[in-house]
Amino acid sequence: MSDGSRRAERVVSVVAATLASLACGTNYVYSAWGPQLATKLHLTSTEINWIGTSANWGMYATGIPVGILIDKHGPRGFALLGAFCLGFGYFPIHTAYESGEGSMSVPILCFFSFLTGAGSCMSFFSALKTATLNWPENRGTATAFPLAAFGLSAFFFASVSSVAFPNDTSEFLFLLSIGTFTLVFVSFFFLRIIPHTPKYTPLSTHDGLSQSDSTLLQRKKSGDSDRSPRRDRQETGTITDGSSPTKYNFGEATNATKSPAQKTSRILGQDASETSSLVSSSSSWASRDIAIEAERCPADYDPPGDHVDIRGLDLLRKAEFWQQFILLGTLTGVGLMTINNIGNDANALWSHYDDSVQDSFIKKRQLMHVSIVSLVSFCGRLISGVGSDIIVKRLHLSRFWCIVVSSSTMAAAQICALSIENPHFLWLVSGLIGLAYGFLFGVFPTLVSEAFGVRGLSQNWGCMCLAAVFFGNFFNLVYGRIYDSHSVVLPTGKRICQDGIECYRAAYSITFVASVGGICLSLWSIHTEHRRKGRVRKSSRLLDGGVRGGA
Repeated sequence: MSDGSRRAERVVSVVAATLASLACGTNYVYSAWGPQLATKLHLTSTEINWIGTSANWGMYATGIPVGILIDKHGPRGFALLGAFCLGFGYFPIHTAYESGEGSMSVPILCFFSFLTGAGSCMSFFSALKTATLNWPENRGTATAFPLAAFGLSAFFFASVSSVAFPNDTSEFLFLLSIGTFTLVFVSFFFLRIIPHTPKYTPLSTHDGLSQSDSTLLQRKKSGDSDRSPRRDRQETGTITDGSSPTKYNFGEATNATKSPAQKTSRILGQDASETSSLVSSSSSWASRDIAIEAERCPADYDPPGDHVDIRGLDLLRKAEFWQQFILLGTLTGVGLMTINNIGNDANALWSHYDDSVQDSFIKKRQLMHVSIVSLVSFCGRLISGVGSDIIVKRLHLSRFWCIVVSSSTMAAAQICALSIENPHFLWLVSGLIGLAYGFLFGVFPTLVSEAFGVRGLSQNWGCMCLAAVFFGNFFNLVYGRIYDSHSVVLPTGKRICQDGIECYRAAYSITFVASVGGICLSLWSIHTEHRRKGRVRKSSRLLDGGVRGGA
């Protein structure tokens, strides 16, 4: 198969990953049907927040086991399993809404909500892993499309529902059941890891490498140190397939002194090992595309995340992990509180602003805010994913600057939520939260892969996502308790809060403080990353001096 055909297949695979991701962000459309479910089944705000939080638990708490299994067995099977979990999760909730009060207990509803989150996790992780492995030389850009589609998911389903089933929550839940299953199921057939073409690349001595230097590019099998010099010379500069684990001999060269050809060899070797958990050990391969990219880079360029592999318990011993864990958890928790409760915000403000407003009008406004969050989140994910590559490669700055933008925008959203009493301006809250959340998730998987390696990305990202479970659960339950304390129960059994902004002001005071903490922690992350890279460069210079002195 030609390089052009393989490249086309990789493009098709990323398109499939993007379509699958479009079904995986439906947790964020919860505000469009959660309040209506609470009204129909006569649930409290705390109970309906438990149902919404269960979906978050399914999405994030299953991340570690799903990530480990995807890294070990490959992504395709879990995409298919995720499709069934999504379909069989939403359909019983649709049935409960149709049947009315008492038809299903809150714990059972929580279980099915958990299934929708778990299905989203399996499908999304599969899509993300596929995109990452197919385009390792442009991870930020390649993962930006599935990440952006994930953020666009709520807007997509809310828009379809508003056109096809206006003001019909039952049909909307049915659409979520059928639509999410269909998108992932169809994408499953095109989610493939496309191997990069192995090529023979002769290395002449007049290209800047001596014969002794070129031996640094030899690919050696474990236990092959006793091979004859003649055979070694014959294989200089070649890439071969072997059935045993492989390694590369780079002599005493350091990152600071590597030639482009040396970097090429290192990246090729890492490309093979990155996929070792997804393909059999007898089919290792290397990427000529990455080699070309490395040769075009400046001499001091060293693609991060390729030379490290930290996972499992080793991850817990790293201060950098806990720093990222707390940062992601804090900002995710703040974002999820508004995303899951923007419908309640709209309900409270409109009930106080105009007590004659109809429920159908409020539902339209809730759908509008869900669409705003989703659409702006899509833009934020796309901008931060692609923009972070530009920040690193062209401006030579840290990707954490995207997190500074995210946390600052999130703090601005909390200020708006604390001050807006006219519901006509509530779009500022949903828009800013969507943008901040998009910026956060558009770049954070890349930060994790660079810090701890791409080979364990699925399980490491799953471990990081546990932060969203803990912090998101805390902020959502705080909101529910505060909202319930201002609510009254009507004779019909319906709960309503007519205190306007006071229904939730205290909750946003807490999240504002958390957002400011996120700004400080993201700036500290930039500082520590700069210090760490400075130490690496200093060590490289010292090692380089020792090598040159010995020569």
